[in-house]
Amino acid sequence: MELSVDFESNAQKNAGEYYSAARKLEKKRVGLEKAIAELEERYNSTEKTLYAEKKRLVVKREQKWYERFNWFHTSDGLLVIGGRDAHQNELVNSRYFNEGDLFFHADIHGGSVTILIGGEKATISSREEAAQFAGCHSSAWQSMLKGIDVYSLKRGQISKSTEKGSLGTGSFLMKGEREWYRSVKLELVAVVNEGSLTIMPLSTFERRDAGTKHVTITQGEMKKSDAAKSIAKQLGFIELDLIMRMLPAGTFMLG
Repeated sequence: MELSVDFESNAQKNAGEYYSAARKLEKKRVGLEKAIAELEERYNSTEKTLYAEKKRLVVKREQKWYERFNWFHTSDGLLVIGGRDAHQNELVNSRYFNEGDLFFHADIHGGSVTILIGGEKATISSREEAAQFAGCHSSAWQSMLKGIDVYSLKRGQISKSTEKGSLGTGSFLMKGEREWYRSVKLELVAVVNEGSLTIMPLSTFERRDAGTKHVTITQGEMKKSDAAKSIAKQLGFIELDLIMRMLPAGTFMLG
């Protein structure tokens, strides 16, 4: 450490000046240590907050019984469920399709058995939304059709038995007059509410959730895995596997 001495001043004055400078440096040191301590405290607090938030996100929310299927609630609050494969189609039909409900299916080979709970007394809006959901979760999406006809039937019009015996997995005997929904558009929307992801028909979103942060989902050239990653990033939702399961088979364009 170098010291400079003013030879024109006496020793007492030089000592006083160094003492004054030393006091200033000591104040700066104390202030610097205090600032460092505050920064460390804020850093530790932030780390704890981030850890707690990450832990909260990773902890799995308790699922509702219907979340094993494709599902959403209509703009009137009615539950719609649909099978993700032939076995789930069987389960939906045999266990959850009751009197008073409506059965929806796209008019194409390959599609979700979609049930509107309480559908017989539902408004036309809820029925149209269920029809759009059934259309989106059919082979029409993968076939890049822009629209598809969808029909609905009551409980008594659906059977598994024929004169020759029971039908195979995912096949049903349908009888009687059907209610038709023509040229249903294949458009979905993904939203997150209270930590739960819902992929619903565009018609439902427009009637109930317009203005909510969302991602529109239509047919395109994006692979399902890439679409799921993009949806997760845009909505801040970390369960990629769940998004993959909830999307229809095919390719996508997001908006």
